[in-house]
Amino acid sequence: MFKLLRILVPLLGAERAHDWAIMLLHSLGRVPGAKWLMGKIYAVHHPSLEREVFGLKFRNPVGIAAGYDRNGEIFRELGALGFGFVEIGTVTPMHQPGNPKPRVFRLEDDKAILNRIGLSSKGLERVISNLRSGNKNVVVGCNIGKNTITPPENAPADYLRVFRNLYQYVDYFTVNVSYNTTFKQYVPRTRESIMAILEPLFDFRRGQNQYRPILLKISPDLSNEDIDMMTDIMIDTPLDGIVATNSTTHTQGLATPSQKLKSLGIGTISGRPLTRRSVEVVRRIYARSNGTYPIIGVGGLMTPADVHQMLAAGATLVQVYTGFVYDGPQLVGDICRSLIKPEEVEPSEASE
Repeated sequence: MFKLLRILVPLLGAERAHDWAIMLLHSLGRVPGAKWLMGKIYAVHHPSLEREVFGLKFRNPVGIAAGYDRNGEIFRELGALGFGFVEIGTVTPMHQPGNPKPRVFRLEDDKAILNRIGLSSKGLERVISNLRSGNKNVVVGCNIGKNTITPPENAPADYLRVFRNLYQYVDYFTVNVSYNTTFKQYVPRTRESIMAILEPLFDFRRGQNQYRPILLKISPDLSNEDIDMMTDIMIDTPLDGIVATNSTTHTQGLATPSQKLKSLGIGTISGRPLTRRSVEVVRRIYARSNGTYPIIGVGGLMTPADVHQMLAAGATLVQVYTGFVYDGPQLVGDICRSLIKPEEVEPSEASE
């Protein structure tokens, strides 16, 4: 299925191919035994892959980043494909379509994706409906944001509304303050604006019987000083960790001809061009926090070697996105197998 979709991308376009993948996985998940079969084909299980992070048990450290399953439609199927966790979203309180199409393009020469989707969300109620329907087979996080039409002074209320209403349905939350939009959407950058969003979430959590970890997702385009500020917020508050990073607005050094980039228009870049910077950001956060906080490393993780580099920089867990779009679920299995040390492999596994 994934190979067929890759072949059809030139005909369908990148976003339509993604929509087809969501539809096909969702339909396949309804077939009795299909998720079991997907697990047998793709998933890698081994005790050494298991991680316990911020009080949650992950069967492996490889997740899929927010943006792929935006509305919580296929997290069970993604779990069956071998992911250790799935981050849905970004979820906004009300439905919003995002920016005008076309808005997603593959940059094959760079093994990257240019997108200007913005925050496309079917809204809180649709996501709740999807999360209610059946048992989870994987850790599910939720990336939360505000509606585009919400004025900046009301942003904390939007974040709180999503957080409060999804609290019983997901395992952790990621507060998205990293969307790099070229359409002038409000992005909180100061300590004061970020604390205005976080403090109501902390207050609500204190009154609950169940504890939901809260993480902050940051941009790779922040200055080193701003990265330090974000890290200090984590250290000084009840935040449980940081997700670093998101896509980038920088286009320097791309193999894609500048004329083609100009014809595609403005957008942000994910994939291979982001690898070096995302690793640098994680390494900086890890050093400043003395390695005492969980970091989810994401951005340009296209191969098992990239993941090893990210983990060496200080990441506790990792997420893939563009690598999965290009290479399919085989990438997740390859990463997991690469994380099992030779001495940990059972003789039967080694012979397969």
